[in-house]
This record gives sequence, C-alpha cells and structure tokens, in this order.
Amino acid sequence: MPVLEAAAGSALGALFGMRHALEPDHLAAVSTLVSEHRSRSQAALLGLCWGIGHTLALVSVGVVLIVLRAEIPHALGDLFELAAALMLIALGMRAISRAAREGPAGPSALHTHGDLVHQHRGVPRHVHVGRFTLARRPLLVGIVHGLAGSGALTALVLATLPSPITRVTYMTLFGLGSSLGMAVLSGLLGWPLARLGTHGRTMRILSLVVGCFSTGLGVVWGTRLLPHLFG
Repeated sequence: MPVLEAAAGSALGALFGMRHALEPDHLAAVSTLVSEHRSRSQAALLGLCWGIGHTLALVSVGVVLIVLRAEIPHALGDLFELAAALMLIALGMRAISRAAREGPAGPSALHTHGDLVHQHRGVPRHVHVGRFTLARRPLLVGIVHGLAGSGALTALVLATLPSPITRVTYMTLFGLGSSLGMAVLSGLLGWPLARLGTHGRTMRILSLVVGCFSTGLGVVWGTRLLPHLFG
C-alpha cells in the first residue's frame, strides 16, 4: 500500500504541475516572452526553458528544506514573491515599450552586422543570438517563479508525504509536469502568433495588451506583499 500511495502521489504531482503552469502569473510572464517570437517551435522552447528553470529552483530549494525538515521563513518567502512581482512588472513594461517603439506597420528591428546596420520590416525572419540567448531569459524567469512557489510546495509535501524520497520525487514530477504543461501551452500560443505575424498592427496591439496585463498583475501582487514586508 505505501508503494501504491507513493506512486499515486507522484502521478498527482505531475498533474498538479501541469495545472500549476496555468496560473495567471506564469501565463503573464511567458506570454510576454512568447509575444516576441512568431514560431511555434520557438514558443514551445521558451515555455520548456521556463519550466526547466522553475523545476531547478523548486527541486534545489525543496531538497534542502526536506533534508533539514524546515520551511522557508515567511519574510524570505515574501521577498521571493516580491521578486517575481517585480519581474512581471519589468517584463510587462518591456512589452509595452516594444509596442510603443514599433510603427503603425508593426514590428521592425535594427540590426548590426559589423559596420553595416540594416532594418527588418515586419517580422524578422532570422534570429540574432547575442548575450541573451533564446533560452536564457525564460530560464531566469522560471527560476524566479520557482523560488516564489518553493515555500508553499515544500510545506505541503512535508505535511502529506511519508518519506524524503517520495517528497523529492513528488516535487520533481511536479516540476516536470509544469515544464510539459508550459511547453505545450507556449506552443499553442505560438500557433496563432505565427499566423498573425504578418499583421503588424495586430501584433503591436497584442504586445501592448500582454504588457499591460503583466504589469498590472505584478503591481497588484507586489502591493499585496508590501504590508507583510514593511508593515
């Protein structure tokens, strides 16, 4: 029976992880990243990288807390959440700024190749890899979100699961479920974006809407946390 209970708990962990990917703050963060790309494969990769970062943070912090049989102090947990809220605001403002910079025709970008500067009208058809690669930003965003949620999840598994192995397994499968759910969701978001990419005005409006949603959610979340941190 304990083996069956552990297996059932682990399966539920994966399912809960998939549902966890649909929470508003996660959707807001990933939507601002996905709106910059017009490819289903790139969008799915962004979601997967978010999930990997999320899982790394959850499991790393969770293992330490499980071994110590401790919980994250409330003040530290609130700081992690505030960092996630500020990140949502930064991502949202970046999307709004991008929409403001784009002309009525929609996205256009200046690129430099050595001494040559040229502009892509509409949707750029090639990717320039610089200091921040396609994967690095969503990985960092996922790590911040993982830290923000690690306290509550660790407290849950400490209270409900019988052994350290089952607790770590649950958290790992929860994270993998989140990764899979976000990769699928981001790929689905990339499907209409790939078709709307030729409509510059529509993409500009979409970027503005996504940016406002992310910024607003970050402000509300951060405002709710301030009394706990400075009250």
